[in-house]
Amino acid sequence: MSDIYDITIVGAGPTGLFAAFYAHLRQAKVQIIDSLPQVGGQPAILYPEKQILDIPAFTSINGEELTNRLLEQLSPFHTPIRLNETVQDITKKEDSFHLVTNKGTYQTRTVLIAMGGGAFKPRPLELDNVEKFDNIHYHVSNIQQYTGKNIVILGGGDSAVDWALAFEKIAPTTLIHRRDNFRAMEHSVEALKNSSVTIKTPFIPNQLIEENGQLTHLEISKVKSDENLHIPVDHLFVNYGFKSSVGNLKQWGLDLVRHKIKVNSKMESSIPGIFAAGDCCYYDGKIDLIATGLGEAPTAVNNAISSIYPEQKTQPKHSTSL
Repeated sequence: MSDIYDITIVGAGPTGLFAAFYAHLRQAKVQIIDSLPQVGGQPAILYPEKQILDIPAFTSINGEELTNRLLEQLSPFHTPIRLNETVQDITKKEDSFHLVTNKGTYQTRTVLIAMGGGAFKPRPLELDNVEKFDNIHYHVSNIQQYTGKNIVILGGGDSAVDWALAFEKIAPTTLIHRRDNFRAMEHSVEALKNSSVTIKTPFIPNQLIEENGQLTHLEISKVKSDENLHIPVDHLFVNYGFKSSVGNLKQWGLDLVRHKIKVNSKMESSIPGIFAAGDCCYYDGKIDLIATGLGEAPTAVNNAISSIYPEQKTQPKHSTSL
């Protein structure tokens, strides 16, 4: 525990990676800790090829490319990134914090929590024998490998609709949702209705049908009806969202609002020196978008540095005016 960091960032998703880059611009000593096995958070792991529409200056960009660009931006600087490492406790010791993880203890002057929704895993399809089929998926990599296949997607949110629109360009695609109305962005739903995607609503999956040990069809049932349909399947994609866990967050003594860290206009939590940005934090009017987290990160970093070095300005010059 010889190194003392200015800022330890908990979370290696887009907000955490950008916060680290910005902290280096302020010449802060930074490390990143994440409980997941790879960087990039949800966009990189759950939907690496899904098109993301709320990143400024990009008409669209997928989760993998966004992560790669953030890493490229960070690459000129030395940033320890500690993966598969879970923060278990944060304790204030005089003018610094001691972070205890499952792998060690670190000393840091401030903490920036950017853990998104916490550790996560996709919500599973709850049908008999679902585990035995290797053509049931919860995320997509290398979408081109599915060209010409019969694609069936379950779900009605942004991910399900966006995936349907992406697959439609390369394969016959069916989208199944338990309601007539979709939860996705209005623009995406309009595009879906004008696409060649076969839309089945309100239907729910009822049974997996196999032949020679392979999943070949999905039986679906119409809600409040006796109607059943058999849909041919080469690959089934389940988009029911994900379960997340904030781990030990409740034990760190922070004021929380529905499992989110309550912050002030400085992005500072109820404990001075601990800041938060991205989906893990809450304030009145908060909107959970990647773009929002990217904007909150510099505010948190600047105020963290100001708390360490009061003689430095909280608001540095803009990069465009240097």
